[in-house]
Amino acid sequence: MPSPSITIQQRKTVSRRHRRLNDKTLAFLLITPPVLFLLLFTLYPILRVFWMSLHQISVSQPWLGTPFVGFDNYAEAMKDTRFWHSTGFTLAFSLVTVVFEIGFGLFLAIIANKTFPFRSFVRAAILFPWALPTVTNALTWRWMYNSDYGLFNGLLMQWGWIAKPINWLGSTDLAFIAVCIVAIWKTSSFMAIILLGGLQSIGHDIYEAAHIDGASRTQAFFLITLPLLKNVFLVALVLRTMHSLQAFDLMFGLTQGGSGNSTESLPMYIHTKAFIDLEWGYGSALGVLLFVIIFAISMLYLKFLYEPE
Repeated sequence: MPSPSITIQQRKTVSRRHRRLNDKTLAFLLITPPVLFLLLFTLYPILRVFWMSLHQISVSQPWLGTPFVGFDNYAEAMKDTRFWHSTGFTLAFSLVTVVFEIGFGLFLAIIANKTFPFRSFVRAAILFPWALPTVTNALTWRWMYNSDYGLFNGLLMQWGWIAKPINWLGSTDLAFIAVCIVAIWKTSSFMAIILLGGLQSIGHDIYEAAHIDGASRTQAFFLITLPLLKNVFLVALVLRTMHSLQAFDLMFGLTQGGSGNSTESLPMYIHTKAFIDLEWGYGSALGVLLFVIIFAISMLYLKFLYEPE
């Protein structure tokens, strides 16, 4: 008959094994739903779109079937001038808006980080443009840009700055500037919120030590604030660049891609080919190319800006 001490020890060992087993089971049960969700709603659509891009799928001509064409859709895209134009516009739009949004966002974040009366109200006001739906913003600004009864032409003519109305959305160059202004106005607040969180994570003792060492506010900004915000800048850049490269609703609500196709983004062109022309195979290939562009730019950000803690 085993001694009581051995029996208790064995019970403790069995209990620990059961506890480890239960922990593993619980972890498995907790992680299974999100993994299945990602596989079903993220990985499968990506693989499905890539599969469709390798086939000729024209919904308007179902009798053609879905023949395998390999990379013919991608080769067609390389020869498609409209694809290159929409891609060039998307990249230019992303570059201009992201640069100005970072600048204005940092300015707003610095203001919101200071202590003054009604600071909470100011922070809420900064977030207001981002909280508004993009289509609502686009339609509102479209009215203000209107060449016949818009706010801007009315004010400029009343002040005597212009002699006749300006067709803001009817000119190729002005339409690009108009779209960028709306995007910068709306999204600078989003950048400000992200950068404000980074500013609040910097301790005041660092600035006090720099002040004691004789550093001016300008020197403290460039030597302390900006370096410590580098990884926060990376997060803001990646998120905003991904969003700007996928811009659809702003152009759709503001210019419908005009004048001509001058403000047609790549997502708008993908929408046209896939859901208006019903060329699902070619539209899927364009979607894959957009994914590659976004992934490549994100990797460049990580390579040149990310610094492990």
